[in-house]
Amino acid sequence: MNPEPRSEGVSGMAIRGHLDLRCERRADGTTYISRQSFRAPIHLSKPHQESGALVVHLVNPTAGFFDGDRLDLRVEAGAGSSVVLSTPGASRVYRARGSEAAICSQQLTVEEGAFLEWIPEPFIPQAGAKYHQRTSIDLAPGAGLLFFEWIAPGRVARGEVFEYESLRWELDLRVGERLLARERYTLDPATQSLAALKQRFPESHYLTVYTSGILGTAWPGERLDELNGEKVYLGHGPLEEGVAVIRAVCADSLAARELLGVLRRVLHEAAGRAVPRLGRLNL
Repeated sequence: MNPEPRSEGVSGMAIRGHLDLRCERRADGTTYISRQSFRAPIHLSKPHQESGALVVHLVNPTAGFFDGDRLDLRVEAGAGSSVVLSTPGASRVYRARGSEAAICSQQLTVEEGAFLEWIPEPFIPQAGAKYHQRTSIDLAPGAGLLFFEWIAPGRVARGEVFEYESLRWELDLRVGERLLARERYTLDPATQSLAALKQRFPESHYLTVYTSGILGTAWPGERLDELNGEKVYLGHGPLEEGVAVIRAVCADSLAARELLGVLRRVLHEAAGRAVPRLGRLNL
């Protein structure tokens, strides 16, 4: 997936931003940033080493996304590197002022022997919001991945529950040249597309995890099954080439955050890795 041609910076009422980041491994085994370029609404905080990985925080210094805004992200984890990408704050998209959606295009590449964790804070769509996210993940055979997504139902404290106009989610995950996962779905409160999310919990938070690099014999299936409970409904399953997916709906934000913390620990341990601390609650 190649980003569409675009002008950069602020144009009219819209922002055209980007992140181009590549990390590589030095001879002594440490990971460093070998290439970086970014423009609002993205800013990189100072990266640091933690538990054998380079932790990079992506900060959005603006209020959030509006219709017509576009963000293109390209992240590469070079051979043998270990990278954790985190966002210290939630991503917000505001009520649309016109017919255009806010667009985020994400390209993640994990090369041979590398590991990449993508763990953002929740995505919070406000009433009347329109948003379109496209994600492409390319893995070398045997590369490690933890890719988390967390979609909130809206600003629950303000009574905005599933009041956004539409969310469009697309994802392609490849190992080598082989397509292993393809998602295409639209969440629209005016249709039945939210029925499954609302069935278990009226204000459900939706979590997805794609993982790679955990050997089949080490897959923590029983531990994951034990996470089901009064406020969590979780399922998981293998794909191929060592890739697996976890889906969960949670009753509220506290249950979602607690589940996210537990999943990180369980999955890192199953892969034989230390858990990099992010400096956030339960994370």
